[in-house]
Order: sequence, then C-alpha cells, then structure tokens
Amino acid sequence: MSAPSYSLGPNAQRRYYPSTGSNASSTASLLPSQPEMPRRQFSNNQFPQANGFQPSSAKPKTLKSRTVTPSISDKVRFMTLTLLDVGLTWSIPQYSLAPDPYVWGSNISPNQPEPDDFLHNPDPRRDRKNDAGGTVFTYRGLTNVGCLTLLCVGLVTLFAGYPLISHFTTKTMSKNGGFNLGGINASGQIPEMPGNWGLVDLETPREVYTKPSYFDSSQEMQLVFSDEFNTDGRTFYPGDDPYWEANDLHYWATNNMEWYDPDAITTKNGALEITLSRKETHDLHFQGGMMTTWNKFCFTGGILEASVTLPGTNNIVGLWPAIWAMGNLGRAGYGATLEGLWPYTYDACDVGAAPNQTLNGLPEAAITGGDPTADGALSYLPGQRLSRCTCQGESHPGPMHKDGTFVGRAAPEIDVFEAQITGKPLTGQVSQSAQWAPFNAGYNWDNTTANMIVPNPSITILNPYKGGAFQQATSGVTETNQGCYELQQGCFSTYGFEYKPGFDNAYITWISDSKVAWTLMANGMQADPKVNISARPIPQEPMYLIANLGMSTNFGDVDVEHLTFPTTMRVDWIRVYQPSNQINIGCDPVDFPTEAYINQYIDAYTNPNFTTWVDDFKQPWPKSSLLGQC
Repeated sequence: MSAPSYSLGPNAQRRYYPSTGSNASSTASLLPSQPEMPRRQFSNNQFPQANGFQPSSAKPKTLKSRTVTPSISDKVRFMTLTLLDVGLTWSIPQYSLAPDPYVWGSNISPNQPEPDDFLHNPDPRRDRKNDAGGTVFTYRGLTNVGCLTLLCVGLVTLFAGYPLISHFTTKTMSKNGGFNLGGINASGQIPEMPGNWGLVDLETPREVYTKPSYFDSSQEMQLVFSDEFNTDGRTFYPGDDPYWEANDLHYWATNNMEWYDPDAITTKNGALEITLSRKETHDLHFQGGMMTTWNKFCFTGGILEASVTLPGTNNIVGLWPAIWAMGNLGRAGYGATLEGLWPYTYDACDVGAAPNQTLNGLPEAAITGGDPTADGALSYLPGQRLSRCTCQGESHPGPMHKDGTFVGRAAPEIDVFEAQITGKPLTGQVSQSAQWAPFNAGYNWDNTTANMIVPNPSITILNPYKGGAFQQATSGVTETNQGCYELQQGCFSTYGFEYKPGFDNAYITWISDSKVAWTLMANGMQADPKVNISARPIPQEPMYLIANLGMSTNFGDVDVEHLTFPTTMRVDWIRVYQPSNQINIGCDPVDFPTEAYINQYIDAYTNPNFTTWVDDFKQPWPKSSLLGQC
C-alpha cells in the first residue's frame, strides 16, 4: 500500500508519531500495538503558505523535505524543516505523547481500580486501626498547636484586648497640669511650643521663674503663668487671645458710668494699656475696658502679682482701676451667673446659706444692726444657690462629701488692688481686700493682731468700710508709691496677693510696691455664734484674673471736671506663682469642677442681658434641705 500524502492547512499542527520498533521504557507500555503510521510527504504545491506568506518570485519554488521516522523515546525529538528556497530553518519541539490518556490505551473508566484508591475512600474501622497509637504530643504537634495558640491570642489581643486595655488604663488628660494651648506639668516642666502661646511668656526673664514666698521665705514659688505684654498692637476681642478676652457690656451691678468695650484695650510700648475715654458708647458718655481670663486660665493658691502704672494722678478722685480674681463659676458682668454665688465662700448647711441669712426670723443679729441703707438688715443676698444644703437630684456642679452632701460652691473674690484717692491732703492709695458671704454680725470679722498682721502700720490701715447688705469686706488700705501714676513719673509698681486656700493655716497676704502690706489669717473668718454661721474658708475655688478701668459713684466721688481724659492704666506684666510641690492650675480641677456646669447653662455665661437666675434666665433655684424642700 502506497503511503498517502497529506495537505497541511495554515493552522495545522505538526506531530510525530511513534514507531512500533521503539523500545522507549517510559512510554512503550502505555501504548497499544499498532501498525506503522504513514510518513508525511509534501509536494511542491502542497507546502502551506501560512499567514499569507508568498514566495519571493512568481516562479513556484520547490520545497524539499527531509523524511522523519518518528519513535517514542525518553528524549524529545525534533524535526527540522529546511526551506531551501528562502533559506529559513524551523525547529519545533514536540512531546511524543498525545494529551489524552485514552489514546495511550489506558483504562480511564471510573470503575477501574487504582493503587491509591484507599486514600480517597475513608473507612472509619480501617482507619482507626491504622491510626491507633498516634499522639499529637510530639515536637511538631506542640509547635503547630503553640503557633496557632499564639496567633489566636495575638489576634484577640489586637482587636479586642487592646481597645479594652486602652480604655481602662489610659489616663484622661486633665487641665490640672496645664490649660488650653500649653501649660506646666506636675513636675514643673514648661513645654516648648512654636510661637509664644504657652502659659509662661517666652519673654519672661529666666531669673524670675522662681521666687520665695512672701508669707514664708523658706518656701520656693514657681512661675506657672505670665504675660509680659511686650508685643505691641495686641487686641483682646473674643478669639484674639488664648487666655485674655475683653468684655463688651455695661457693668450695671456697680452703676458704672462707662461702657466696657474691647476697643479700649491694647498693648503699646511693651505694656498693656486700658484706656478710659470721654466717648459716647452705647448711650453712655464714657468708654472703659475690662478683660479677664474667665474659663481660660485659672489657679488655686499661690501668688498673683502685676507691675502697674496707675491712671491719672495721685490727687484727683474718680477713677476706679482694679486688678482682681474671682471664682470661675461666676463671670464678672454676667449677673445671672453671679446671683447666689458671689461673694460666697461657704461649705456648711446652716442659716449662713439661707436667703437674707435668716431662718424663721432668726437670728436677731441678722435682722438688726446691719446695713443702715437696708433698714438695718444684715444681708439682702438670696442665699447660696449651690450650697451644701442642695437636695439630691438638683442641679449642682459637685463634688460630694463622704456624708452624701454636696460641696458648697460659689464665686468668691480677692482683689489685688482697687486704687483710690482719699485723705487730707488727697493721697494715692490702694484698697486690698477680699469679699465674703455669709456675713459676721455687724460685718465685724475677728481682726485681732493674730489674725490681721500689718508689717508697716504707718502706711497701711484697716479700711473703715466693712461691707453692706450685699457683701462683707476685709480690706486694708495702703499708700502707694506716689510717683507711679500716669501723670506723675509714670513708673511701675508691683501689687499682688499670695494665698493658701482652705481652713487650717490658710491665709491671704497682700503686696504693695513689692512689699507685704498686710495678712489675713483664716481664723479671722471663723464661726460667728452671734449670727449662727460656720467658718468661711479662704477661697478654694479656681480663680481667674480680671483687669479693668472704669468709674462709679458706688466706689467714691467722681471729679469729672478735673479728671484728664483719656486716661490709661498701664500693666508691664502679670505673673502667677505657686508652691513647687502644689501646682494647681486650670479652671476645672477635680475637687472643684466647673466645666460641665458652665456648659449646661452656657447661655447665662455668654449673655450679659440675663441679669438674674430665675426671673431673666428662667431657671429654678435649687431646692434646699435647710428649707425643708427635699
């Protein structure tokens, strides 16, 4: 039989077929015996012209092929087709087996037994016997189990444990050791911050970072806040400064003659300037300035002092410059916040916290012998709004005493100075005082020599003004440095106070012209059985700073005709110090919190038109156990 010839299409595969004479050991047993496959031969006109290939000339070219005898072998066979006419050689590797095992003669029926069938056909009984005696407690088994255990523990810790651990172990940052944009931590370290926004002014001289206590020179005091006012052109509108904010209101509570406007306060020539002008403002004829650190910077205990040039001159009456401090729960100029809080400093549940300081018409000393302008009544105060008598469930900033009663809260006041012109001849003086409630009988505190210490009686005397129906005052009047007035030499003089809050060994010491003027010991405000009140502590509330310049006939005569306008109080610097081991700054300390309460009644603290708590602000007065309201 002659060998057939085949024609290849353009995409035909080129294969090799095994020879029956091959003894290739790797594949021969898989193939059935078969006749020798015919050899492929191509004629000249049968060679494929793949992909449109055309010969280089019109004359048909002759393709000579080399006959190949295929066989099965361990090695791959190659076929070389030489295209003589174009000089090309193709080498195409091909495996000698077809991809289909059926072609090899293998039985591929699913029912055909195979040597590894037992691996794919589980038999519990058989496997139990085969696997008996094994153990996972091998090195490899323990390693695998240990790795999985560590992986599981790690994942659980990462996604469940870490959040819980962080929640219960992370200490929430408080304001005790710093406030707002910077601060001083419990170790006395001052953070380095870009710009000059920290609590301690970068321009404060290093040599004044510490100083001895005025009360006890063996105790070192550390600087915790300062403002040198060296940058000219500063303004104090809301949002302009991280610590100070100027008020925009009429200080009606003391019948001031001016409107407090932020425009009246700036910095110039290295000092703060608060200017009082004869300028029509909000239907008032004068414009003055008041700025505070309310709810931005507060301190509890320590020294507050300022270097000041007093406005005007030392012999014309009428100006009322002041630097002072008040408890953060009351905002100066915002009447509703002050009602029932100023000037209390009290933590007892007795008649001292009651309205008018009386209960059922008693005590007698609170009804007669008081303020002659109030028909002899001792007190016109509405009672302590946040007293220790406050009923459970009533609104109160807390905290609680161990007996379940609230800590009495308030807005006490301590004045660095209120400058005045008095005497014959007229002389510049400062009244340095603290305001109190409830009141002693006849406003007479226990001013014995043990409780009132005056180093230099020749320039400091007890203020004859002791108080009235709305406040009791403990005040010493001290002659100032007569050259440190705007229209005199214009020098700066340092005023301040140092205090230790509380009852035991507590005190307030006032400083005038860098020297101790007088000291009030806490025992001077001890219990007064005549009016049935308990001891009043030296203010324990976080206190903020206030500086202002105005005028009021409530404070004294005003000689508008001879006063010079505009007139300016200049402040070279303000600094606060505290004992190195008793740093306590911030407006929301743990033992006297204020933030939550202020936020709860934020409208009263931001709207000066709310002048009273109940009538204007429309809030209930907290119920009192003393009055049987619980």
